[in-house]
Amino acid sequence: MAHRTVTMTRPTTVRTSAPVRLDFAGGWTDVAPFAVEARGVVVNAAIALRTRVELRLEQQRYELWSEDLDERADAPTAAAFRADGRLGILKAAVRTSGIGPCSIRTAAQAPPGSGLGSSGALGVALVHALGVAQGHDRSRGEVAEEAWRLETVDAGVPGGKQDQYAAANGGFQQLRFAKGNTTAHPLKINPGFADDLARHIVLCYTGKSRFSGDTISRVMTAYSKRDPAIVGALHAMADLAEEMALALGAADTARVARLLTANWHEQQRLDRSMCTDEMRRLEAAMLDAGALGWKAAGAGAGGSMFFLVPGDVTAAIVAARQSGTQVLPVRWDLRGLGQD
Repeated sequence: MAHRTVTMTRPTTVRTSAPVRLDFAGGWTDVAPFAVEARGVVVNAAIALRTRVELRLEQQRYELWSEDLDERADAPTAAAFRADGRLGILKAAVRTSGIGPCSIRTAAQAPPGSGLGSSGALGVALVHALGVAQGHDRSRGEVAEEAWRLETVDAGVPGGKQDQYAAANGGFQQLRFAKGNTTAHPLKINPGFADDLARHIVLCYTGKSRFSGDTISRVMTAYSKRDPAIVGALHAMADLAEEMALALGAADTARVARLLTANWHEQQRLDRSMCTDEMRRLEAAMLDAGALGWKAAGAGAGGSMFFLVPGDVTAAIVAARQSGTQVLPVRWDLRGLGQD
């Protein structure tokens, strides 16, 4: 995508950050070919678990470091980096951007493999940092698109676009996907309802997701063959995302909870790996603790789940921890992409 170049004094150090997200409904419908051929709809909200990028220019070598993954790599040239499954997005970024020798240090507040869109947030923060360093003026939508291309095309990790748009824009939004185009619509949510919703969501990290690109390939190959179960589930999730936007706008907690669980039911129709034994045990424990609705956060197969619990959430938090999960904080992030 073309971008504008502006004249400015370029810094030698750039720090940026972007948030991850909770997807309320419609995840998977943002993935091609469904998102291109049909009508993809996703409703999500950014949460204040941010991924940070620090870019230092004018170095002697390329040095890459992910603090949360505890992975490092360095090389004399961008082309010298090996495709070894480590730091793929960072390596692709220095290779395709044309940036000179630099150091890039990243840190994510969300756990690895959480299913909250950390790689999308990383890509957005990274694209923005490189743009600032090189004097490019990009809109948030352009950053989101370039970050998606960096991850899926340049780094070869398949996926949809909802994570990048959540990270770039922040807040609650409804995303529409059709014929290769993405349209982001901010949702007007009553602030009091939004605060109450955050207080009554229990976000549980069950352990690193076992989801892989093979899962996307299986699902979308089945869709391309017009498997009726897959086609039906994807269209149903797009419809549920339309309903979810209305439910959030109406501050209807009971309806939001019902739609969460309905979306999770449809998602499990896509592939047998979606729900792990750990996730099933957590569901049972949280239902006993008063959960009204729930779903996986992201693609499934582990990672995180979130539960909407009316009333006091204390018992649900205890049940989640006794089930061996890590309870993560939920605060809405209205800022989106930022330069720190």
